[in-house]
Amino acid sequence: MLTNIKTRFENYFSRGHERTIKAKKNIAITFFLKGFSIVIGLVLVPMTINYVNATQYGVWLTLSSIISWFNYFDLGLGNGLKNKLAETNALEQHDKSVIYVSTTYAILIIISASVFVIFLITNHFINWARILNSSAGDLSKLSLIIFGCFCVQFVTQIINTVLTAFHKPSKVSLINLIGQIVVVIVIYILTRNTTGSLINLAIVLAGIPVLVQFFASIWYYGTEYRVVAPRFSAIDFSQAGDLLKLGGIFFIIQIGALILFQTDNIVITQLFGPKQVTVFNIAYKFFSVNIMAFTLILGPFWSAYTDAYTKNDFDWIRNSLKKTQQIWVVFSIVSIFMLICSSYVYRLWLSGAIQVPFSISFAMMLYTIGYNFIFLLCYLLNGIGKIRIQLYVYLFSIFVNIPLAIFLGRFFGVAGVTLSNVVIFIIMGFILFIQSRKVLNNSAVGIWNK
Repeated sequence: MLTNIKTRFENYFSRGHERTIKAKKNIAITFFLKGFSIVIGLVLVPMTINYVNATQYGVWLTLSSIISWFNYFDLGLGNGLKNKLAETNALEQHDKSVIYVSTTYAILIIISASVFVIFLITNHFINWARILNSSAGDLSKLSLIIFGCFCVQFVTQIINTVLTAFHKPSKVSLINLIGQIVVVIVIYILTRNTTGSLINLAIVLAGIPVLVQFFASIWYYGTEYRVVAPRFSAIDFSQAGDLLKLGGIFFIIQIGALILFQTDNIVITQLFGPKQVTVFNIAYKFFSVNIMAFTLILGPFWSAYTDAYTKNDFDWIRNSLKKTQQIWVVFSIVSIFMLICSSYVYRLWLSGAIQVPFSISFAMMLYTIGYNFIFLLCYLLNGIGKIRIQLYVYLFSIFVNIPLAIFLGRFFGVAGVTLSNVVIFIIMGFILFIQSRKVLNNSAVGIWNK
């Protein structure tokens, strides 16, 4: 019987196009790794809340989400590099790949260092207590520590882009898992030997993942990815135009995504206080298990779409999109089941320490379904470089999301802030679905084909 099961697995992972086989293997490995990562993430929430308290944890969540915005200010170079590497890898132009990788590192180091110096000068003039609606600890020092870690991560996370472009997102999951394991170990040691400290929490949660990425970069560039390892001699700023041409549009899209996905904590803090940020994030972390699992499946497809589009393999793209849509339906049903079980899970998970209203869970279920659908389409359109429509819909979200979140928040409470995202998802999903159909049916003209 075991032999039959093994044979079936081997047959499944050996069937299909080479591109499909790579995707299957990466998805399987990534699911295995991410399963551990999700469990660790769930364990980490009550551990950190017990180490500090719900209000201080809300301050950490809000401040880290604000500062993480600066990760979006890479001028779109990360996503531009991902597409360019996928193209050069498909055409086996490794010399050009080295130039793109080296130049991207050089530009991001310059940006990161410049931004940190500016923040170092201006940080003393920022009223963090007012922004965070809290006076928990030395918020100026806390923000400097978190911002410094994010500036370093700004550069070290390029290894994730390189690995994804080589159709190895499972290695990215391995890096993240190792970082989380180390974080849990250190947090446990802190809870046993020290009193609650936001500063210590920030150093661990923001600093350790950066160190893991740094050492992972040294390892991979020194071994199997030596062929594209960055070199000073390969830096060529004249190639920045190729990266920024596509990356510039990605950059504006990232800003739109920032407004759409990363401002809820701020709105909730201002309307209801930092403690409600913790309540909101409990529901988000629970339903994000669904989102993480779905994006794991999508992960290998971005660069695979680029590879297929470069080789004009539209049949593979159509078949792959159809399969991911079917998987989306399954995950949508799972999100409904998660809603039904949510109150029981919260009690079991947090031992009743935090109460999450059903309305927040319901809104988060709708958010999950909408988020997954949007990214299903975005991975296709990003991979083939048809992103102009995304640019416009994200620009729309920049002007609409925060006012709509405040308006709905005042009427429906914390759940209303999430519902503002859902409304925008519906609009975006409709437009991007039309564009995807047009592109794959070869009927896209004008703005629909850009």
